[in-house]
Amino acid sequence: MATTEECRAALEKLSDNMQRAEGDVRSAAALDRSVSCHITDLDVTFVGRMAGGRIQVHDTLQGPPREKAQIRLIMTGDDLVSMVDGDLNFAKAWGSGRVKLHAGLRDLLVLRKLL
Repeated sequence: MATTEECRAALEKLSDNMQRAEGDVRSAAALDRSVSCHITDLDVTFVGRMAGGRIQVHDTLQGPPREKAQIRLIMTGDDLVSMVDGDLNFAKAWGSGRVKLHAGLRDLLVLRKLL
């Protein structure tokens, strides 16, 4: 089972990958939105902001998110690490329900380029 530190490191790696993206992916990464990532097996939530092509984690909270972020991810720590490492395909994990993504319709259309 991935630790809180490993999950935070995976989010940092995802942020770095977004920063280096080009083309349509770069434009999708340029969204300015509040973000939360609830790690179900650890029962922790990383909250922050997607801005300037990066994800900036501002806080780590125990339990589910306290406020509704504009972009919300829900998954296990192992799935987060595997997805960022390229071992888990986001679309397949999302389609099977392993990973949940909640956002407005407009944001979902833009985020599909990222994911």
